[in-house]
Order: sequence, then structure tokens, then C-alpha cells
Amino acid sequence: MAKVTAKKTTKKPTLYNIFMKDELAKIKKDKPGMNHKEAFKLAAANWSKSPQNPKTKK
Repeated sequence: MAKVTAKKTTKKPTLYNIFMKDELAKIKKDKPGMNHKEAFKLAAANWSKSPQNPKTKK
């Protein structure tokens, strides 16, 4: 008997995921020589101050 596989659903991206994707693209465009690790650190620091971050709205 064939195994029945369930349809895999993908999770919706979180606000953080959306922000990081856009922010990384912007940083890499502005500073093309910056490596990914440094760009990610900068994007994460920007997230902590971003108005899109629900934790900064307190």
C-alpha cells in the first residue's frame, strides 16, 4: 500500500523575516563590499530600533 503524504504548508514570514530580507538587500546595495555576517549584524541592530518591531512600541 502506498504511503499517503500530507501536504506541507509553509509558514507565513514574520515581521522580523520580512524586515531582515528587505534590510539586508538595502545594506548590501549600499555597501557591496560588506560581508554577509557584518551586514546581518547591522540589519539586526536596525531591527531593534525599528518602528516595525512590536517590542519597540512599548
